[in-house]
Amino acid sequence: MAILIDAARCWRKACDAGDPIQPCLSRTLAAHDCAMLAPVLDSLCLLYESALGRPMTVGEAQTFSEDERLLLGLVDGSRPRACLGCAQAAAHTLDCALCSTRVMLTLTLGYPALTLQ
Repeated sequence: MAILIDAARCWRKACDAGDPIQPCLSRTLAAHDCAMLAPVLDSLCLLYESALGRPMTVGEAQTFSEDERLLLGLVDGSRPRACLGCAQAAAHTLDCALCSTRVMLTLTLGYPALTLQ
């Protein structure tokens, strides 16, 4: 899903540069006509990185990093969150962020809920 990859890369770039994250995300997501997802995807990236226990790595152009592939799998439900092996508190908050992201993607973009288990 291009939206998640674009958002993750924007988020990482803004974090690394010390720039405000949500304005960057809003601009990036505006290209997908879903700027209102900026707070949701900001939280998702932050909590994903917290669960990873390290900075998320991102790819370039059409090459996805393993972290990006895992994030996509977590959001679409094809990868279990247990594969992260993170602490229970981090797992719980990531689960909440994943649920919120799925709901907001469904409401905003009209994806059927079943494809975003």
